[in-house]
Amino acid sequence: MSAAPTHGRRRAAARGTVINSAFQIGLGSLNFLKSLIAAGLLTAADYGVWGALFLTVGLIVAIKTTGVSDKFIQQEEADQVDAFQKAFTLELLSSGILMAAMVVAAPLLALLYGERELLAPGLAIAAILPAFALQAPIWIHYRNMDFLRQRILSATDPLTSFAVTLALAAAGFGYWSLVLGFIAGSWAAAVAALLTSPYPIRLRYDRGTMRDYFSFSWPLVIAGASGLLIGQLSVLFGDLALGLAGAGAISLAGTFAAYADRVDTVITQTIYPAVCRVAGDRALLLEAFTKSNRLTLMWGMPFGVALTLFASDLVHFGIGDQWEDAIVLLQAFGLTAAFNHVGFNWTAFYRAIGETKPIARVVVATTVTFCLTALPLLLVFDLPGYAAGMGLVTVVTLGLRARYVSRLFPGFGFFRYFLRAVAPTGPAALAVLAVRTVVDAERTAGIALAELGLYLAVTALLTFVLERRLIAEAISYLRPERAPVPAEV
Repeated sequence: MSAAPTHGRRRAAARGTVINSAFQIGLGSLNFLKSLIAAGLLTAADYGVWGALFLTVGLIVAIKTTGVSDKFIQQEEADQVDAFQKAFTLELLSSGILMAAMVVAAPLLALLYGERELLAPGLAIAAILPAFALQAPIWIHYRNMDFLRQRILSATDPLTSFAVTLALAAAGFGYWSLVLGFIAGSWAAAVAALLTSPYPIRLRYDRGTMRDYFSFSWPLVIAGASGLLIGQLSVLFGDLALGLAGAGAISLAGTFAAYADRVDTVITQTIYPAVCRVAGDRALLLEAFTKSNRLTLMWGMPFGVALTLFASDLVHFGIGDQWEDAIVLLQAFGLTAAFNHVGFNWTAFYRAIGETKPIARVVVATTVTFCLTALPLLLVFDLPGYAAGMGLVTVVTLGLRARYVSRLFPGFGFFRYFLRAVAPTGPAALAVLAVRTVVDAERTAGIALAELGLYLAVTALLTFVLERRLIAEAISYLRPERAPVPAEV
């Protein structure tokens, strides 16, 4: 591959990272803020109802959408209009089937939890499934690396959901505010996508396309379903052990962990179309993998460790003492989220080369570990036991991830990158702990903010010292390209 196209893709990916970062971090923060405000307006039991519903619908949505969009991005058909219409048909077809499955699942969910109030919102939330399918035109902009248009259209969902959810929560709608906000956001994005679709919306079924998509997607479906099953079982067993308040605590901790993954998701989504185009060049894939991981670790590791250090302050000075039981989970999830960033986007590179079975193997093994450790520990030792079990799950996940990364990139120093990720954050955390040891005063919000400022300053300084060359390279791709200088005659 010539240097010019590669350089062009690097610049497009770099600019896309800025665009995606601005939108994803901004909108992710908006969702995060929505969850925090809702947690303050709702009871822990209401939040537990939402957690059970959200994880159930998330499981079904993952089964429907996982793999279809990824395969559409990866494919190289000559007629892209035809390719999109075939992919859209498959997406819409699965949507109808799984909408019916959600309608069946709603009463089963109510029986499983022994909570009748889960039935009506469970039936209502099935309405999001066709909306997700109708958002398919956004894939076109993603494949073309037109990230600005993609993000503008995608932003319709969280903006609408934010406004509707908080208005209804303030009006006293309880968990219905979250349900109706979720539905409103999904359909707003669907309408925006359909009105601006670059390709005509047509149904086009092709049996060969179905086989190709199925071969590519089934391991991803299993992986997505297994991953979300962990969340569903967590909330279910939290309810069994501690009631809906326990389920709410687990859901809240999961919200923080998801936010910690935000930047990694931004960068991974940005580079995926470019990685698919250079999938045959392992040297370029390795370069993309190492640099993208180093960039994500600049955020993920500090955020996760900060959550562990300041979880108690966040509860007592922020979201309220009703979440005090969740502190141990927030601390544990902070560390697991931080460590999970090491090599986190390895799945994107396996998807780019069309090899998806390893992804399913790792997630299934992780799910089995979770069922054998975290769930029994939750039932016996409550939330602290669950936190310990999730730590064991993280260890197994990292071990399997290291194995498959080494298989794809022989000689890759997984442990070395782990140490590099900890290098800026470790001293910053030790500085905060040292201050807490020396300063013997009543804990206040001001003291907590001062410690947070110290933590951020030390982390930023050490990150710049260790990664200044990578930061400079990333910035260079954002500068306007100079026009070529004419050669002298």
